[in-house]
Amino acid sequence: MKVAFIGTGLLGYPMAERLAKQGFSLIAYNRTREKALPLQNVGATIASSPAEAIAAGDVAVLVLTDFPAIKAVLDMDGTGVDVAGKTIIQVSTILPDESLTVHRWVEERGGRYLEAPVLGSRPEATEGRLQVLVGGDRALMESLQGLLSTWGPVYYLGSVGKAAAVKLALNQLIAALLSAFSVSLAMVRRADADVDTFMEILRNSKLYAPTFDKKLPRLLERNFDNPNFPTRHLLKDVSLIEAQARKLGVNTRTIEAVRHIIEETLEKGWVDTDYSSIYNAIDPPEK
Repeated sequence: MKVAFIGTGLLGYPMAERLAKQGFSLIAYNRTREKALPLQNVGATIASSPAEAIAAGDVAVLVLTDFPAIKAVLDMDGTGVDVAGKTIIQVSTILPDESLTVHRWVEERGGRYLEAPVLGSRPEATEGRLQVLVGGDRALMESLQGLLSTWGPVYYLGSVGKAAAVKLALNQLIAALLSAFSVSLAMVRRADADVDTFMEILRNSKLYAPTFDKKLPRLLERNFDNPNFPTRHLLKDVSLIEAQARKLGVNTRTIEAVRHIIEETLEKGWVDTDYSSIYNAIDPPEK
């Protein structure tokens, strides 16, 4: 199977590399070509355009920033990339309605479509421990099980839009958990209480989430370099979460509060840092 892989950023690169190492024939494209070039070391061909990559593949995997980027890659507002006979696997975190729009566009042009957003970041992608959420035709998913399971366990959620909705629900927890933990940690530190004892109590309680220990060193050291997931991407996702929750009639006040914290973080300059930099907005460093 020949796979066109479009988008080799922080998440896309290790996903593409894993496919190549598992024996898939890979044609890769990235807007910044230099980010895709190292894939040549694992046998990938580097395409000069999305159209060239998609034309060369049986399946095209899109790991892009957002819906506008997907529209641009497929040239949905123009003449359109030829997707007839191709399967498009859309991995980006987007709104369910946006996924349905891409689905219709692909099928109207003779292609097939799966949404397959993933839960996890760069380490999980490198190790094949992403959780792959799939929406679309079940038979199509099963025919691509070998490809999808290269990234990690696969969960079928139902028709197109369902996986996109569940991914937003899960990402809401990413933002909410880190925000809540940052507030608690800041309160402990500002009270000059012992952080180690606080963490021991927390670990032995029903309140604990593993992400707390994962992010704790970054928060204590205020070291937000080398991100697995940048703050600006978290703002994009939280904005989508807020829009989807509002559409469904869910109270959005807690989401709005988290969004304001993220916006404040970006205003202070922590844009391409790890998203745990929201701690700096919650517990501002001393000047």
